[in-house]
Amino acid sequence: MSETVSLREITPANDAAVRQLTAVYGEDVFVVSASESLDEAAMSPGARPWYRAIYAGDQPVGFVMLSFDVPPGDPDYPWRYFLWRLLIDARHQGSGYGHAAMALVIDVVRHAPGATDLFTSVAPGEGGPAAFYRSLGFESTGEWFDGEEVYRLPLTPGT
Repeated sequence: MSETVSLREITPANDAAVRQLTAVYGEDVFVVSASESLDEAAMSPGARPWYRAIYAGDQPVGFVMLSFDVPPGDPDYPWRYFLWRLLIDARHQGSGYGHAAMALVIDVVRHAPGATDLFTSVAPGEGGPAAFYRSLGFESTGEWFDGEEVYRLPLTPGT
C-alpha cells in the first residue's frame, strides 16, 4: 500500500463512483454493496448512520458505515457506536486498505462523545471477516444479534 488512505464524505461528485464498489463474489453473503448500504442508511435514520468513502490517494477503494452516537435504550440499535458496514472493493482487496481504514475509523470513534466501545457483528461462515476483526482487537461478546455474532473493541479515549 503506497497511497495514503483517507475517509471522505460522499458528495454528488463521488457518489456514482462509490456506489459502484462491491465485494468479491462469494463475500457478498457477508457484506452488501456500497449502493445498497447507502440506500439502507437513507431508510434507517434511527440508526444515526455515519458513512464515508475509503480512498487510496484519489481513488475510492471502499466504504464504511457506522451507527454513530445512538441514544441509549433503542432496542433496534442497542449499541451507541456500531460498525455497520466495511467494504473494500473486489479490485482493491489484499492491499491493506481494510486495516488502514479501520485504524482511521477507530480513531474517529475513540474521540467521539461518550465512546467507550466500538461494536460490530459478523455473519458466521467460512471465509467470513471474524479473523480480520480479531486482528484489530475485537473480541466476541458471546451475544448474537440478527443472526450474527457480536464483537466488541474497548476504546481508551485520547490514545
